Amino acid sequence: MIRLIRSVVIIGSGNLAEALARSIATSSLDLRQVFGRNRDRVAAVSALAGCDGADDPAQLAAADIYLIAVSDRAVSEVASSLPIPSSAVVAHTAGSVAVDALPGRFERRAVFYPFQTFTKGRAVDFSQIPILIETATPALRPEMMAFARTLSHTVLYADSALRGKVHLAGVFASNFANHCFELGAEVLRQAGLSFDLLRPLIGEMTAKALAATSPAEVQTGPAVRNDLPTEERHLRLLAGDERLCAIYRLISQNIWETSKKTL
Repeated sequence: MIRLIRSVVIIGSGNLAEALARSIATSSLDLRQVFGRNRDRVAAVSALAGCDGADDPAQLAAADIYLIAVSDRAVSEVASSLPIPSSAVVAHTAGSVAVDALPGRFERRAVFYPFQTFTKGRAVDFSQIPILIETATPALRPEMMAFARTLSHTVLYADSALRGKVHLAGVFASNFANHCFELGAEVLRQAGLSFDLLRPLIGEMTAKALAATSPAEVQTGPAVRNDLPTEERHLRLLAGDERLCAIYRLISQNIWETSKKTL
């Protein structure tokens, strides 16, 4: 019989910690506490979730699982520094950090990685967010999978190598794509225009990509047509900004090379 993980302490007070606290607070789970070093943020997040907040390790609450939602580089240090019972499940939420980054004194250690971008003050529907799980022992796997399914409809088991590839895919699809939005906004600002002009275009392009079997199917623009005269006109408009010219050339060439493979 699977041992149920019910009571939760969230360690951290950043964007992911806030989203987790909101979601767990409205689930069948028992959110015991939000713990963190930033007293003001802990107070804000715990107030949103309607649970206890603490910034003193001596006040760390008892729970079945401790979700460590801190920066990648802080995972090991935070887990080592807190008086977490060795019998508890300890799981970090980092996409590109191995499960063994958690101290070996925790036999029941795991990774609980929600594959989504999070922003302070922005509510998300956790049921629609894929959660990737890894455990240090086979015995813990069904427990963690069952725990994650209380929050999400999509739960996958992924070891560090596979999770690293998923994280990399997310950087391209989210972080890099958002940066391209900003580059477009930069071009418009230099022309005295607002980013608002791009909003409908971004919305439609994103909707088409989500509806397609593959984003390559709905790729448009001069690069996919190998329209070199238009590309040269664009590069002349960017003259003097070698940074943007280099980005434009690299992405255009990659779109053309990719589109040839799908013909």
